[in-house]
Amino acid sequence: MPELPEVETTRKGIAPYIVGACIKDVIIRERRLRWLIPKNLKRLLKNQCIEKITRRAKYLLFKTKKGFLIIHLGMSGSLRVIKDNEPHIKHDHVDFIFESGYLLRFHDPRKFGSILWTNQDPMTHRLIAHLGPEPLSDKFNTDYLYAKSRKRSLSIKSFIMNNSIVVGIGNIYANEALFLSGINPKLKANKISKLRYRKLIRSIETILSKAIDKGGTTLRDFVNGNGMPGYFSNELKIYNRAGKSCIECKRKIKMIRQNQRSTFYCDFCQT
Repeated sequence: MPELPEVETTRKGIAPYIVGACIKDVIIRERRLRWLIPKNLKRLLKNQCIEKITRRAKYLLFKTKKGFLIIHLGMSGSLRVIKDNEPHIKHDHVDFIFESGYLLRFHDPRKFGSILWTNQDPMTHRLIAHLGPEPLSDKFNTDYLYAKSRKRSLSIKSFIMNNSIVVGIGNIYANEALFLSGINPKLKANKISKLRYRKLIRSIETILSKAIDKGGTTLRDFVNGNGMPGYFSNELKIYNRAGKSCIECKRKIKMIRQNQRSTFYCDFCQT
């Protein structure tokens, strides 16, 4: 599932091709995504120019004079910039065709992604307004996370994956950040000291920054805006390594299920 590094990689990859470019047509082959694509989307976007592309959590926001196109990649979605004469294949649901000769193609085998429109401030949109701070922003700091944790008895892994607390820390990155910080994923959030939260925040920043630099993580579906996989999968230290030797202590890595997600940890290095 594309998480913050994959979505940021997509944004950075497509922006040079379409910021400043004007849309001449929109082809919608399938409206039935997580939510129905608006029937009037083609009319809204035709002849509109993309002024800016930003990201909030896992949502990409395309600014035009009329409003904002909001795209979420869901579990298996991708956006690619290609020449407008490239034939479409199965699961290529939407093409945004630009006057420049390029098109932006939305591909989503599982159809859990979404393509929406708003003429209001997107930060007030019902899907975005409740979200926590960005993990690479100044708002995500030790005092904030420690204060939020005091009345939370859920596991620390579930805590940092809660989008109302902080956005974009998916399962892979939660596993990696907890390993780097030496924190056991089973610990309750309200039992962790401020000092350890400071270390965890630094670990989250390190992991996410490295993942963005490497173009995200590809385990199955993800490709970036140029159709290339992410290479952070080569950097994974704990995720999906159950039964293998810990890189630090050589003991066997364990795996449990938390909230229907696989959790990998070393019970010697992570306490």
